[in-house]
This record gives sequence, structure tokens and C-alpha cells, in this order.
Amino acid sequence: MTGEEYKAILTMAIDNEVESYAFYKGVSERVVDPYIKKLFSEFATEELGHQKLLEGFLAKDIKDMHFDESADYKVSETVDKPKLSLDMKPADALALAMKNEEDAMNMYAAFATASSDQSQKEMFQDLSIMEQGHKTKIEKYYVNVAYPEVW
Repeated sequence: MTGEEYKAILTMAIDNEVESYAFYKGVSERVVDPYIKKLFSEFATEELGHQKLLEGFLAKDIKDMHFDESADYKVSETVDKPKLSLDMKPADALALAMKNEEDAMNMYAAFATASSDQSQKEMFQDLSIMEQGHKTKIEKYYVNVAYPEVW
């Protein structure tokens, strides 16, 4: 993979993190439910951290990004993506966040599959694993909120 291709991939990943930050921040500022307000504010802070991490890789031109693979509970795959509204129930807001992370994970996985350059393939795989970690975290919250009878 050329340096320009590497930078283009990281720039796209940074743009995705910026978009996720804006989404989570916007929801946290608009929803009424205090739990969702706090939770989405925390998600926004995490996305900002991911953006800064990726910007650090871009600035240093470091090609070795490796993330530990987290468990994938596949909860998101069983849920329909709800529409965003200001009076969303906590479970719906988490379902929307979970589906957004699933979409990002799948996009990077598809890019990895389509890549013929091994280092590019590995970068997309690592980015997919990072998004899977976000999805897993949200799935844990979702299960606790959507299925309180389990507890």
C-alpha cells in the first residue's frame, strides 16, 4: 500500500469518527431521557478519542494498528434500525447506536475483503475490529435496558 493510500484510508476512518461524534453529541443534546443523554454524551466522548487516535496514526505515519478482537454477541443483527426521534426510548436509542456501529464494522470488513494489498487489508480488518468493540459495548447496554427481566 502506498503512503497516499494509507493516508486516504485513515482520513476516511477519521471522517467516520467525526460523523459518529456529531451523531452521538446531537442525540445527547436533544433527547429528554437523562440516561440516554448521559450515555450518548459518553459515546460522543469515546468517538472523539477514536478520532484523535486515528489522527495520531495519520500524523506519525504509523502503519501498525492492531486491536484486540472483542466478542461479537450478534445482538445488533437481531434488531431493526429505529428512526431517530427526540423522544426515543432508551432501548431504541441504543438500538440505533448499535446498528450504526454494526454498519461501520461491516463497511470496514467489506473493504478488507475487497483489498488486494495485504497491509491495506489488515488496516481495514483492524478498523472493523475496533468498530466491533464499539458495537459490543453498546450491545451490553442494550441487553440491560431492553431486557430488564433477565436481571
